[in-house]
Amino acid sequence: MKLNELRDNPGARYKAKRLGRGIGSGKGKTSGRGVKGQKARTGVALNGFEGGQLPLYRRLPKRGFTNPMRKEYAILNLGQLAAAIAAGRLDAGQPITEASLREAGLVRSRKVAGVRLLAKGSISVPVQITVSGASAAAVAAVEKAGGSVSTKAAAAPTEG
Repeated sequence: MKLNELRDNPGARYKAKRLGRGIGSGKGKTSGRGVKGQKARTGVALNGFEGGQLPLYRRLPKRGFTNPMRKEYAILNLGQLAAAIAAGRLDAGQPITEASLREAGLVRSRKVAGVRLLAKGSISVPVQITVSGASAAAVAAVEKAGGSVSTKAAAAPTEG
């Protein structure tokens, strides 16, 4: 047997139906697309179109509200913090601020309102960290390791 003698099993491949080759072929003239109109043309995607009836996505009521003034916080887990200290990217002896977290590459996005410390993972070295917010479990874990967490409290508006 030679490479040029290799063949598929009979019936393993179906020949594609040739479209638009005369009315006697069964798929001539309109090639099975019906007649005229947008859907007879190529490149048509009418997702959600219901033949002129009001589409489902417009019949359903609107829900919810997106606050354009929302504050998004970068998330920092205790495990990430411990890994950065172990790798030498952060010094546990110095106070850790949001600026030092950015320099160490733990917080990348500049469009965030601050950093929020969460309790995923564990930390065993005492650290002094200042962040915008922290979960109660994260504060407890850092204090258990002998460190402290201080959060930047938003200044309350004064009435006068």
